Parts: sequence; C-alpha cells; structure tokens
Amino acid sequence: MVGFKNRYLLMEVFVDPNKDFSLDEPIIITQFNLSKAIKDSILTNFGECGLASSTNSFQVKYVNPITKICIFRTSREEYQKVWAAITMVRSIGNCPWFSTFLTLVEVSRPAKKAALKCDESKFEQYKLLAGERLPADAHQRMQNCVEKVKALEH
Repeated sequence: MVGFKNRYLLMEVFVDPNKDFSLDEPIIITQFNLSKAIKDSILTNFGECGLASSTNSFQVKYVNPITKICIFRTSREEYQKVWAAITMVRSIGNCPWFSTFLTLVEVSRPAKKAALKCDESKFEQYKLLAGERLPADAHQRMQNCVEKVKALEH
C-alpha cells in the first residue's frame, strides 16, 4: 500500500502592512478566511477542473493570528498550482495582503519545527513593536497557538 504523498507549504502572511501591528483594529486571519481566498484564487486562475483536482488534498493546517505564520497541506502533484494560487491572492475580503514563502517540506514534522521557530522569533518582534500596548492575554494566545502546532497530525 502506498501512502498519500503530501507537501507542506510554510508561509508568512502580511495583511495590509499599514495596519499589521495596529491593536485598535486587529485583522484576524482564520483557517476559513485563508482557505476560501485560496480556493477562490484557484478557481479564478485554473478553472473548475483545477479547483477539483486541488481540493481533495488542500487544507490549511495551521494559522497563527498573532505572528501570521501558516501551514498549508496539499498533494505532491498539485502543490505548484496551490503555491501559484496563493501568490496570486491580493486580498482577503477588503483587506489587501501578500505572502512570503518560507519553506516546502514533504512531511509535517519539519514543517512544525520551522513554524515553531518562526513563531518564536515573530512573537518577540511583535512584543517589541507593541510595547506597552501588548494585550494582557497575548502570551496565553501565543501559547495556545504553539500547542496547536505541536498537536498537528499528518
């Protein structure tokens, strides 16, 4: 029996750089928002056939709304199409965004390690930029996100 071959894309999302660290109007990135925007991009750029072939394996595995680090899972055959669709997304709702590709791996364990490493460094930057305006529950929310990464399964 042959296992299903996946690829994991680790990306950093930048939502409206002018509001990125605004604590007054936080922009919340969710798995649903990202998944919908990427599927819409696949449909627009690759048509219904492209969407159908990509949807079986595509999943947003992890999103950290604080550090904006995301892990996407897709099949080995479709990862380039999904990567291209992610690159072509220009907004989520009315919010402009762009993404930076961090790494591509074949199994989830290295993706989890890379996500944890990125989350730690990005959270330190977030704390420095937020300064005194850092919400009281920020450390707890970050800890919850770290636990999500550690709990990811194949």
